[in-house]
Amino acid sequence: MSDLPRKAVTRTAKLAALPLGFAGRATWGLGKRIGGKSAEIVGRELQQRTAEQLFKVLGELKGGAMKFGQAMSVFESALPEEVAGPYRAALTKLQEAAPPMPTSTVHAVLAERLGPDWPDLFLEFEDKPSAAASIGQVHRAVWRDGREVAVKVQYPGAGEALLSDLTQLSRFARLLGPLIPGMDIKPLITELRDRVSEELDYGLEAQAQRAHAEEFEDDPDVLVPAVVHQCDQVLVTEWIDGIPLSEVITDGTQEQRDRAGQLLARFLFSGPTRTGLLHADPHPGNFRLLPDDPDDPENGDWRLGVLDFGTVDRLPGGLPSTIGESLRMTLDGEAEAVYDLLRTEGFVKESIKLDPDAVLDYLLPIIEPAQVDEFTFTRGWMRSQAARIADPRSPAHQLGKQLNLPPAYLLIHRVTLSTIGVLCQLGATVRLREELEGWLPGFLPDEETEPEAVVRVVPEAEPESEAEQSALDGDEFDQEGSAAGA
Repeated sequence: MSDLPRKAVTRTAKLAALPLGFAGRATWGLGKRIGGKSAEIVGRELQQRTAEQLFKVLGELKGGAMKFGQAMSVFESALPEEVAGPYRAALTKLQEAAPPMPTSTVHAVLAERLGPDWPDLFLEFEDKPSAAASIGQVHRAVWRDGREVAVKVQYPGAGEALLSDLTQLSRFARLLGPLIPGMDIKPLITELRDRVSEELDYGLEAQAQRAHAEEFEDDPDVLVPAVVHQCDQVLVTEWIDGIPLSEVITDGTQEQRDRAGQLLARFLFSGPTRTGLLHADPHPGNFRLLPDDPDDPENGDWRLGVLDFGTVDRLPGGLPSTIGESLRMTLDGEAEAVYDLLRTEGFVKESIKLDPDAVLDYLLPIIEPAQVDEFTFTRGWMRSQAARIADPRSPAHQLGKQLNLPPAYLLIHRVTLSTIGVLCQLGATVRLREELEGWLPGFLPDEETEPEAVVRVVPEAEPESEAEQSALDGDEFDQEGSAAGA
């Protein structure tokens, strides 16, 4: 039996406890104030209790509830500081850890998927998980050929849990909305729900990871671990060490923050051009900062390690040139041209009439990081943008309500916003314009652009590479359904 709470009534009850708990703590806070405690002290205690309950419920449930928590956590920099403080630690914790599966459950999954002799595939296997996420947990091990590996094991019942959680969360999305000013929570939950089947398919994940690992194999800035083996509910990849980005956010030097921010922006914009895929889960738990010389970490530069390719957007031509073109024209002040392009692409519906100059005024503050050669992302800047869009009295709020986000751009939009949220958490100074000029189609006029790389169109299936196959020769388990190479 899985330890994942699977019965819909049980999970619904736990999730329903969140809004009820918010209301209960508000009553508790009122009682404390009547008892003589100051509003400021009571407020801090109230927020801390809310944060603790949020992590406890989402972390215990794993599944879609925790996936929502992870997606939400990258936006904590948009919260007012007096609210963000108590939430920050709890939400960040969701990025790296969750209550683990019992060892017996892990062994049962491995025996079912790899065969009863699965321990023979490993020289070492650590029963204690090194990380736990929304649909699976990771164990450190040594593969039979001596390579250190990460073994990701999917929670039994994860698919059912994901769908159940996200359906339930959507029912009280309005109650969760105030956690993220300026953001409509319900479309986020809907989009996460639409990605469930892809994220549960470790074959698709292995395919996307292989494509990235091959493309970035000799890259001086980005490291993607190779796939060692994949079957249903189990994914084995090479292990990488390094500093989790969540730790860089809390304890990193400014040099580390800036380097991590630069490489994160580079990976976001170069990945689709180089692989035809967009890594679509940019929360800090999926990134590591590694010294390029492990024997001398104090000297030399840092590389960005990238993990978890369970959610990707397939973009065979790279990011749409519309994004780069509209960004360039906005920077050039071409209000009419920007407006016409947005109407053509469906960002402004035919039935809506807007003032092109007002649309330009709405966009310019958002793209401030692209107006200069170097920009420092801060929580204060993120909060100011969120407040401008969230305030019902502001023209930006009124105009924003009339804009539309076409389905083809939904995941790109969320990934971009999430990445900006992480950059603000890092407080990184980034040469963003440099990355846009190098990788974003349409950002430079046609005569100035040259192709940076050949776009890799990921095929549906290929046999495993010779090296991978030789490593598996003689393994006494069914390899049918093994991930297609990319």
